[in-house]
Amino acid sequence: MRLAIDVMGGDQGPRVIIEGSARAVIERPDLELALFGPRQRVVAELSRLPQPLAAAASRLVVCDAPDTVSQDASAAWALRSGDKTSMVHMLRYVAQGYAAAGVSAGNTGALVALARRELGMLPGFSRPAISTAIPARGGRRCYLLDLGANVDSPASRLVDFAMMGAAMAQCMDGINCPRVALLNVGAEATKGSATVREADRLLRERATTLSFAYQGYAEGGDIFQGDIDVMVCDGFVGNVVLKASEGLTRMLVERVQMAFESRLCGRLASLLAKPVLKRLKQELDPVRYNGASLLGLNRIVVKSHGGARADGFYYAIQRALQEVEHDLPTRLARRWA
Repeated sequence: MRLAIDVMGGDQGPRVIIEGSARAVIERPDLELALFGPRQRVVAELSRLPQPLAAAASRLVVCDAPDTVSQDASAAWALRSGDKTSMVHMLRYVAQGYAAAGVSAGNTGALVALARRELGMLPGFSRPAISTAIPARGGRRCYLLDLGANVDSPASRLVDFAMMGAAMAQCMDGINCPRVALLNVGAEATKGSATVREADRLLRERATTLSFAYQGYAEGGDIFQGDIDVMVCDGFVGNVVLKASEGLTRMLVERVQMAFESRLCGRLASLLAKPVLKRLKQELDPVRYNGASLLGLNRIVVKSHGGARADGFYYAIQRALQEVEHDLPTRLARRWA
């Protein structure tokens, strides 16, 4: 299996992306990655891979792409002037069928616009939506969308997001009838913006024909309770919720560890509780959930967090591999139809 990687997209530079890519290849002997970026720079970073990651170099194929989409570039600039960038080269490689999926930590707006142009949309989908899975109680997870592809969405697009998210939960998690809710400031019918209230009306009108169980409004805290499978909002709200959740999780894990270590008896308890704390950190660490899907495209594209380090980018590649194994675009198209 081959995936395409945009090496130049992340805030941390190509080194962490190449290290994360090498780790993925080491773990999976059937995997090959095409790395898109300036050839000399990519080759130089490959030569610096530490052991045992250096053994992966033979399955990391360098594909020359001289330019980069900067993080402050507009989507319009990328569409107009980005033909020589690593992002465009990576997407065209996927579009031509040379790779089963593409992964990038680059400029989100540019990636969404370019992916839509280069890969096209599945029938019935108008714009991509970005979605990721957030851990919830009972070992469950909640798909949150949109996360930034559509900052200001009309009610009809929120309805589309609900259908896309439900299809995602059905395909990836095998949930026959996902529970879907609209993120709002309260559960009361009179609360929320005009757009959210209109989306609620549209979803209730279609309730008997939907392939999911519409739950009405839900609040931010409900994302983590395990009672909702898909939470729908516009891209501005979704991005804020995701980033706030990541920051809170990191702070809580650090505070718990500091509380144990602050006193002598706490240090002893810390030693005894070390395995539990390690497991808690692993389960809640946002790095493990890095990698957001661009839903609605003809092919698979995963967006990694721009600030992700090597381990975070590794998990984004794992996300792409899972979607390839589930043949996500084909199954989404069938569910949508």
